[in-house]
Amino acid sequence: MSESEARPTNFIRQIIDADLDSGKHKSVHTRFPPEPNGYLHIGHAKSICLNFGIAQDYQGQCNLRFDDTNPEKEDIEYVESIKNDVNWLGFDWSGEICYSSNYFDKLYGFAVELINKGLAYVDELSPEQMREYRGNLTEPGKPSPYRDRSVAENLELFEKMKNGEVEEGIMSLRAKIDMASSFMVLRDPVIYRVRFATHHQTGDKWCIYPMYDFTHCISDALEGITHSICTLEFQDNRRLYDWVLDNITIDCQPRQYEFSRLNLEYTVMSKRKLNQLVTDNLVSGWDDPRMPTVSGLRRRGFTSASIREFCKRIGVTKQENTIEMSSLESCIRDDLNENAPRAMAVLDPVKIVIENFTGDAEVLTVSNHPNKPEMGTREVPFTREIWIEREDFREEANKKYKRLVLGKEVRLRGAYVIKAERIEKDAEGNITTIFCSYDNETLGVNPSDGRKVKGVIHWVSADAGLPAEIRLYDRLFTVANPAASDDFVSVINPESLTVLNGFVEPSLKTAEAEKALQFERTGYFCVDNKDSSAEKLVFNRTVGLRDTWAKIGD
Repeated sequence: MSESEARPTNFIRQIIDADLDSGKHKSVHTRFPPEPNGYLHIGHAKSICLNFGIAQDYQGQCNLRFDDTNPEKEDIEYVESIKNDVNWLGFDWSGEICYSSNYFDKLYGFAVELINKGLAYVDELSPEQMREYRGNLTEPGKPSPYRDRSVAENLELFEKMKNGEVEEGIMSLRAKIDMASSFMVLRDPVIYRVRFATHHQTGDKWCIYPMYDFTHCISDALEGITHSICTLEFQDNRRLYDWVLDNITIDCQPRQYEFSRLNLEYTVMSKRKLNQLVTDNLVSGWDDPRMPTVSGLRRRGFTSASIREFCKRIGVTKQENTIEMSSLESCIRDDLNENAPRAMAVLDPVKIVIENFTGDAEVLTVSNHPNKPEMGTREVPFTREIWIEREDFREEANKKYKRLVLGKEVRLRGAYVIKAERIEKDAEGNITTIFCSYDNETLGVNPSDGRKVKGVIHWVSADAGLPAEIRLYDRLFTVANPAASDDFVSVINPESLTVLNGFVEPSLKTAEAEKALQFERTGYFCVDNKDSSAEKLVFNRTVGLRDTWAKIGD
């Protein structure tokens, strides 16, 4: 990450400052603990920037730990994608990658310790019965009829669970805390369940798996985490986090802190809903450029610097809110306006024939960035036949229209002034060709007789231009809060992807995947990192030059 990126401050960093000043901690050790059951989204990026950024700024450590206690939903594909996303965002983890499964033996031992202390018991209530016994927010729960089993019986049954002698759903191990607690999480939560599933790290060694709330705090303690940072939905779980650590024999006792999760307009952040979009083929995959996943944003052309800047701008608080999509788009526009080289592409082409251009093709030198001469120049062929945007020509127009009009002049970007003389149309009345003349004395200069030509349009040589598929991506949903809809699929934007066949200047033949470009007067684009090839160029629109949704509203 760039050293020039300003160091932020927030309530968590203030807590860390106080802990270091008081001597409570001599160093800082954080962790990022994703569950490998899907791809990371931009909400995870906020957590990554927070946890890894703190470790970086305080010269501490940050572990990457996979919370892999649910093998039925996990996959090594997700493990690899998460590692790639963390690195791409500009961070690296301390030491070896950690897995909760590394601690399965110790976790089992701590569960046995709780049984021996009379603080855990094997229950035979079904999941439905357990919900019934748990009570609700206004009524206390009632104890399971199995709650007062002896230590010896609990140890024997838990051993049977471990040895595969108990079917799934028949028994579970529960912590014995308080069925009348005002906090539902403390009403004898399940801490182990039977699952006959092959684990991507441990294979078939285990058929019982610990629950997240039991695993997470112990993993933090075993790794020496000083500040365990998570989102606000785990605020009540902190009581269980502390209870577990208070009642087992372990040296380190980390402290959990909660911050508000990222909610972003026109997206869903639920992994379940994101997975539904993928499995129902409503998008092309987890890395579809319309998805809020890190890999989707990357494929669309977002830079890691722009996402880090976005996370810095929105800050870290305890206040739940929803961030406008325009805030994210502003970050990438600011980045690319400064750093993206320019190029020309015609998305909806109509042909121009310059009738008085009779020589060989000219090679023009064009600047790669209007304000950055250090970004150099490129060569653009100028030929008798060129493509322009169909919307850049009108047969008639008022004075506000600054593009090409029949009988009038316009300047071609980096080239000459041309005048539209006549047109040809097909049988349906569509313009097929615009015949023009050009003033060969106007390359880089105004007409010598003082004529004022105000409009400038982009173009691509019809002879040398390269055909390209242009994918115009827009917001995936038509409403700002799709999660609030009864059926979030029903508010998918039918125009979230428009595919056009256009032409790009020949310099883009070797453009790198994900490398940002500004197509003059059109928007910011990048070469698709999956579908583009030398035989078929594919460009994804990252974002338009301006926010068109601001005018439309919700």
